[in-house]
Amino acid sequence: MSEVIKIIGIGMIALIIIIVIKQYRPEFAIYISIIAGILILSISLQKMGEIVTLIQSVSEKAGINGKFISILLKITGIAILTEFAVSVCKDSGESAIASKIEMGGKVIIISMSIPIISSLLELMINILP
Repeated sequence: MSEVIKIIGIGMIALIIIIVIKQYRPEFAIYISIIAGILILSISLQKMGEIVTLIQSVSEKAGINGKFISILLKITGIAILTEFAVSVCKDSGESAIASKIEMGGKVIIISMSIPIISSLLELMINILP
């Protein structure tokens, strides 16, 4: 619960600073936004560590292949970081770069998921007569 309060606090403080700074030095607003985003991302990633540990322990108990869990966690990390970069680009008015980053992230996610997809296809082939 305290992490949510920290995240909201960082966001609100950054918002107030950005509103004030935009009146005098609008070029600095993006820097405040990036710093706030990095702080919020770091708080979120700390919680992700706990989630990763839980998922790994549950997958071991369930007998799920650790390779697949690792891939899924990497894909999730890529999605989070890509979304962060896209948001920063859009905030700075660079939607063209944001769309390229988004596309690149999607391509990487698809390429990383190929082992899972091929394993599922093999399983389906073995099940079907």
